[in-house]
Amino acid sequence: MLCLTACWRTPPSLVQNMGTLGAAPVEEIEIPEKDVVLIPLEGPIKASQSELSGLAWFETDAGNLLLLLPQYPERFTGGDEGAIFALNERDIISWLDGKNTESLMPIQIPFYAPGISSKVRGFEGYEAISVNEGRVYLSIESKPGPGMMGYLVSGILEPDLSALRLDVDSLAKIEPQARLSNMTDESIIAAGSSLITLFEAYGANVNKNPVAHRFDLELNPSQDLSFPSIEYRITDATAADENGIFWVINYFYPGDTKLKPIPDPLVDIYGEGETHLEQVGVERLVALQFTENGIQPVAQPPVYLRLLEDGTARNWEGLVRLGDRGFLLVTDQYPETLFGFIRYDHP
Repeated sequence: MLCLTACWRTPPSLVQNMGTLGAAPVEEIEIPEKDVVLIPLEGPIKASQSELSGLAWFETDAGNLLLLLPQYPERFTGGDEGAIFALNERDIISWLDGKNTESLMPIQIPFYAPGISSKVRGFEGYEAISVNEGRVYLSIESKPGPGMMGYLVSGILEPDLSALRLDVDSLAKIEPQARLSNMTDESIIAAGSSLITLFEAYGANVNKNPVAHRFDLELNPSQDLSFPSIEYRITDATAADENGIFWVINYFYPGDTKLKPIPDPLVDIYGEGETHLEQVGVERLVALQFTENGIQPVAQPPVYLRLLEDGTARNWEGLVRLGDRGFLLVTDQYPETLFGFIRYDHP
């Protein structure tokens, strides 16, 4: 795929590496922030122990289902490895349109992954979920020793939603790009006939050779893709659209000193939101584009979320687009399980 006009083309230094943009600092610029509309949930998913870590759309004959992935499905009743959750897109839209004011009750889908614990030493849960051509793909984080190790695994969701069954023999290893505790590839992007996985840390001080890993749908590794330096954490990504454009959650918890962030190049270019000017934490969405020549930044401002007044950071870990309306996103257990909507008019 050729780079479309949405990609940065001038100056060349912007395309080459966002972590070393070389752009002259600008005076403080305030750009609009988006309020997160919280959608209430019911049932076991409300508990902070859900630790939701990913979102993905799954098409069925009855309509689109939003899959909500807990980091530890075994904490819930269902199959031999617990359960994941799902919401009907129609129910979400009905709530947003004010046609329903009740809390939404996700269904539980039994989850089967026989022998996964014996195949993944130091298993630390599931970090991302994606759907491509009817198959479901999950990433796994593990700590088998002093360092971390990531995995990609595929599975099948039964049409009647009676089970999500992982093929544990499909496991593919993903070596971390930097020796950082609790960090592996935490995002999966469905992009045509490819799967792209993203590491959690692409800051200039902690990841000197940033890349995105590419796999075919059988989880055979392909050539890595170049990736721009982006400060803070990347915790999830949407699927790529027909132009290869996708969005990532870009998050910074003020106490996360191991990331050693440099002055933020995106702020130098675009400015930041009102509450971000006042607080250290960062909660925003950044647009990128998948091309055959690598992942490239898109020339448009990040979408900043309005931060909480008390400074509490919301660890957003799941993200999908909701058609042309905007985005849906979820937190893990910090500060609690939150399911939210951000209105954004997609071009």
